[in-house]
Amino acid sequence: MKKSIKLYNLIFPIWFLLFFPPVVFITLVGNYIIDSLVILICFSAFKLVNLGFDLKSYYKQSIMKVWGFGFLADIIGALILFVLGILGNSLGLSYELTSAICYDPFSEVLAVITILASVVVSAIFIFLFNYKYSFKNVIEDQALRFKIALTLAIVTAPWTFLLPTKWFF
Repeated sequence: MKKSIKLYNLIFPIWFLLFFPPVVFITLVGNYIIDSLVILICFSAFKLVNLGFDLKSYYKQSIMKVWGFGFLADIIGALILFVLGILGNSLGLSYELTSAICYDPFSEVLAVITILASVVVSAIFIFLFNYKYSFKNVIEDQALRFKIALTLAIVTAPWTFLLPTKWFF
């Protein structure tokens, strides 16, 4: 009998999925779609066409920055929850609280408050990134830029942090 040698995962080790799960691709696409919709709705809601803005150039100049900075802000909020989940015991947090933060936030009131705080931190970063960077060269009117950045921060904040992960396992 001829012995065959198979080299599984030689190029792509399976443990790599622990650090970069496939769900990240779904999240990236979902965030892009949501950011695009909110940008387009803001264009219409704030009547930017009446102010001389062109939809195509407005969208092209802002979408990649809004999307990238939004994802960065989500990561900042997620890191807060990750650190609390990993280091919670050494920070003096009870097992019930860290477990609730990681798996079922609605089982503990303090877990909901903690996750909402993380969502707020992400939303603040979304606002700051969009106000100071994404729309700085696109929208000169500071009041209008403030409104659009605030709308994006509220609508695109990572509200999914509140979903119990126990639903998915």
